[in-house]
Formats: sequence, C-alpha cells, structure tokens
Amino acid sequence: MYFAALLARTEDGWEASDTELDNVETLTDLADLAREAAVDDDTVIAYIEQEGAWFGVIRVDGEDDPRVFVSHATAAARSSYGAMLTDELLGSDDDGASDLDSLDLDGTEDGEPDPDPDDNDLSDAATSGPVPPGPLGDVELLTDLGVGPEDLLVLDTDALAQIADALGCTDVLEAVR
Repeated sequence: MYFAALLARTEDGWEASDTELDNVETLTDLADLAREAAVDDDTVIAYIEQEGAWFGVIRVDGEDDPRVFVSHATAAARSSYGAMLTDELLGSDDDGASDLDSLDLDGTEDGEPDPDPDDNDLSDAATSGPVPPGPLGDVELLTDLGVGPEDLLVLDTDALAQIADALGCTDVLEAVR
C-alpha cells in the first residue's frame, strides 16, 4: 500500500494534497503531476511511501529536472513506484521493459506475499542491476527548506510529518491525511 502527497509552495505558505498515482508510470509523469499542483512554477515536493518500508521525496522547481531522494533503495527497488525512482537514480536504460510489467502496484506478483523489506540482496529482478542498500539520491534537495542531509538521512517511518514540520505545514498536511 502506498501513500502519496504533494506539498506545493505558495506565497501564503504551503498547500498540501494527497494524490493518486494511478496514471504515474515514469518520473516524468510524477514531475508533470507535481507541476500541475504548482502555483506560479514554485517548488512542489512529492512524497511517496510504502508502508514504512521506504519513502521517496521528489522536488520539482518549475521546469527544472526533478531532484530525487529514496530512503532505502533496496526496499524501494522491489516495488513499482520505488523501482521507477531507483532506476532513474541509477541511470537504467531498459526503455521501460522490465519484470515490473508482471507486478501488481504493490510490487508483488499476483498472489505472492509482499517482499521482506529487510532482505539485503543487492540485486533484484525488478531492476536493471545492483541496487545499493540504504539511501540513494540527492540528500540536499530539502536543505534550503530546513531539512539538511543529516536530518533527511535519519528520517524513518514518519518522515512526511517531520518534513512537513520543518516546512511549517503540518496543519495543512494533517487536513488531507
């Protein structure tokens, strides 16, 4: 099960909305979704988490390329949305063809139990090669917003609430949860 939210900066503060990922198949799709939520091409933070196993933060500033951070790359690579992010970060060039086509949205094959997020196998059939354990991506993507690399790296199961607290938008986030 996934949870996704968008935090869009406005001149009056931040606006929060939960979002459906049904039509998101690529990082470009996710960035486009974030841009649609933007006010005057300002910053939008997209947040995705999978049941406490991993979370991803995607920052979109206007038409700039999205910046991405994933908390636990190995666990994320076992899920459809996480694999989308880790493949982008690792520079996968498999033109979208992978074993993900046979996976449900929760990243498991039909009828199989969810994978164990603590399994430290560094390669996975759903990715194009070795996936490093632990965090992956731009640890400085939220620094100017008050969440430095050392803070981002220690976030865990309630990462979105802690990020929202640092941004000063906890109340608006709680209104959409």
